[in-house]
Formats: sequence, C-alpha cells, structure tokens
Amino acid sequence: MGTGIISRRVYLSSFSWNTLGFSVAANILLPWKSHFGQLLTRTVHQEVNVIESKTPETDDQAVLYVHWPYCAKRCTYCNFNKYVSESVDHERMAQCLETETRTLLKLSGVKQINSIFFGGGTPSLALPSTIERVINTVRDKVTFKPGSEVTLEANPTKLETERLRDFKTVGVNRVSIGVQALNQNHLNLLGREHTVEQSISCVKKAGALFPGRVSVDVIFGRPKQTLEDWRIELHRVLSFCDDHISLYQLTLEAGTPLYRWVKEKQCELPDSDTMADLYSEAIQILGDHGFERYEVSNFARNGAQCSHNWAYWRGMQYIGVGPGAHGRFSIQDGGGPREARIQTPLPDTWMTEVENRGHGTRKSEPLSNQQRLEEMVILGLRTIEGIPSSRWNRLSRNQDLISVFGNSEKVRNMVENNLLYLDESGLRASSHGLMVLDSIIPHLLNVLEKNITVK
Repeated sequence: MGTGIISRRVYLSSFSWNTLGFSVAANILLPWKSHFGQLLTRTVHQEVNVIESKTPETDDQAVLYVHWPYCAKRCTYCNFNKYVSESVDHERMAQCLETETRTLLKLSGVKQINSIFFGGGTPSLALPSTIERVINTVRDKVTFKPGSEVTLEANPTKLETERLRDFKTVGVNRVSIGVQALNQNHLNLLGREHTVEQSISCVKKAGALFPGRVSVDVIFGRPKQTLEDWRIELHRVLSFCDDHISLYQLTLEAGTPLYRWVKEKQCELPDSDTMADLYSEAIQILGDHGFERYEVSNFARNGAQCSHNWAYWRGMQYIGVGPGAHGRFSIQDGGGPREARIQTPLPDTWMTEVENRGHGTRKSEPLSNQQRLEEMVILGLRTIEGIPSSRWNRLSRNQDLISVFGNSEKVRNMVENNLLYLDESGLRASSHGLMVLDSIIPHLLNVLEKNITVK
C-alpha cells in the first residue's frame, strides 16, 4: 500500500455506541487521552448523503441520553454499566431520572433538546410510564419539538415485544433492537435470552408500529463464523429488517465470560483478515440493497439515519442522565468551557446522590479546545461526512485543517494512497479509509498534538 502504517484490521467495537451507545450513547465518547480513559475512497471527490444538521451547533441546544442500568441477565461479551436485579424499585428510579433530568437541564442552560435516546442496560425493561415521565420532564422544561426523535433500545424477547405499543403510546418513535445473531447456537454462546424466531417477530412488529424508524443491531466476528454463513445471515436479516442496520465487531472485554473462554481456548474468534472480509462483505451486500454506510458501524436507506448519534459524531452537546451516563455540555448558557461529565455508576448510590443533591455527577472535567479537537477527529472521521472545515474552525481559530495536517508526510501518504481526503472543504476518510480507521486515527492525533497551538 506504500505507507507502511496501515493494517487491514477493522475497528468496529460496540460504539453504541451501545454508543460511546454510549450504551451507543452512554459510552459513545471514549476519549483518546487521560480525561476518562483511552481510545483509542479514493482521492476523487464523491457525493456524500448525510442528514443535514437542522439546528445550529450552538450551546443553547443539546441531545439527551438516558441510561437504564438494569438487565434480565448479563451477556457473556458485555462489560457495559449494567446490573441484574430481581427487585428493581421502578418508582424510585423514575423519580430520580426525572429529578436528574430537571437538574442537568437547568445546569446546562440549554433551551432546546433535539432528541432523546434511552439506552442501557435494557431500557425496554423499564415501565413505559418511566419513559413517559422523562419525556414529559423535557417538554416541561425546554423546547422539544413535535416529532423529535425518541429512541428506545430493546431486546426481542416476548415480554419486550409485547410492550412496544405501550412505548409508542408514551412518546417513543424509534427503536433499536438487539437481534445480534440469527444463529441460535451463537445466541446461546453470547448469553442472549431470545430466540431467532422471537427476533424476527419483534422486528416485524416494530416495523408495523414504527415504519422507517427501526434499527437492527447485529454482531459479527463470532466464534466459528464463516464468510458463507455471514452471507446467508445478512440476506436473512434483509428479508425482514426495516431501514437501519448497525453492525458491531465482537470484541473481547476483560472480565467477561467470553474473554475467559477465548483465553482458555474453549472458543476462538476469527482472525483479523477474516474480520475484514466479513465487514467488506456486509458493505457490499447491504449496499446492493440500498443501505449506505454513513458511519463505520451504521447503515441506512430511505433517509433513516439516526439523528441522535449524529450529534455525538458532530461534537454537539449531549446531556447524560442515569447511572454511569456520560455527558458533554457547558454550564449555564454556554458561559464556561464544555465539560466532560460522568454520573455515578452504581444505581443505588446514584439514586441516593440524586435524592440528596439533585444529580449524581461523579466527575466533571473542563475540556480544552485541543481535547475537543481530538474528540472531533476520533468521532467525526467515523462518518462519511468527516470533519467540515467550518466545524473545525470554530474551535481551532487560526489553524485550519490543512495547516495542521497538510505538512505531515504520513498524512500526505494517506491522501496519496486513497485513504483520506484533505482540502479546503474539510477532512474525511475514503471508503477504504473507513475500513482501517483504527490505523489512521492514532497518526492524526499525533500530528494534531505536535502542530496545534490552541490549547
């Protein structure tokens, strides 16, 4: 390839996402440096089709992420902030979610919330009335326009499928369903509670209730998964899915049963070349059926992109409510620097803190402009939009993208090798660059650190 720095490995770990989902959303922002942890096309211009930002990127607006921490059981691969409890105090949780939402909205000084995302955990195990109370709190305190996106993550068990209509009644208008696999042996290995048949039934019912606003989550790179099996599985997903699919590469997380099984050689994940082949095949098959990859892990057709997650990727403000939720927002009408905030992770401790002082923020840290630019690189380049010059210039002041990155030999090599676009319009990864983003971003961050003068 000529650069000597690019591997074929694909970086598609659960950003959702469960997102930096943050569940995709509560952990959707895993910063590169020390503030809360580590993260980590061709050169001819192409037309990109993305959701236009319908609102100005100002500090009087934000999106809201709400974390429901409870699950019926813990999956074998999962290390998210979630808890299994046989006696959830639903009334106390609802009151605390209302209180913290109210407190953080006031603290942020935002005038408008543009979307709400209920993640977890398993928020479809919450009572519909709890979801309604949070939505109503937002409507009571700030502007929340009719039709604004309200997403709920759901597992396709029989119980949760039966609740979908109730969630729609209280204001949910988009669902993200954790199908994860259409192979029952793989579902069992992953510790999922539902069957393949229940997944199909749930997605079909959701499609009838939320037409054009149903996302299906699928994990690839599972033990013993072959390319041919994957092709068959994708075509089967396409036979019943709606207009949005999220693909997440299975990653080993220390402390999980799956991690232990692989270390003890009880099972084995596909090698990096096979992982890349699985991802490439998915891009091709989904593209043949009208799905555009608009972010590394996300594919949509018919305009069904997730507007909430675009706020993360574009570096806009988001408020995190609930145990372990993350947030990025300025305090009181944007008068101070943007802060990175983490709520107390343990549900009982978090509820006590909310009851005592109105919120359960465990840690807050001001973000420098350089840190925000680093996050812009990490998240913005995951999308086909990349980093527009106009967005970059709002933070970097007198140093545009070309002056920061254009003199780097490594960056020039990546442009010449059809991995990046860099010009006056902005910086973005090519189609091939998105495949090897984990090899590109560390080099860009090193260049940024050396060249940026705005701290």
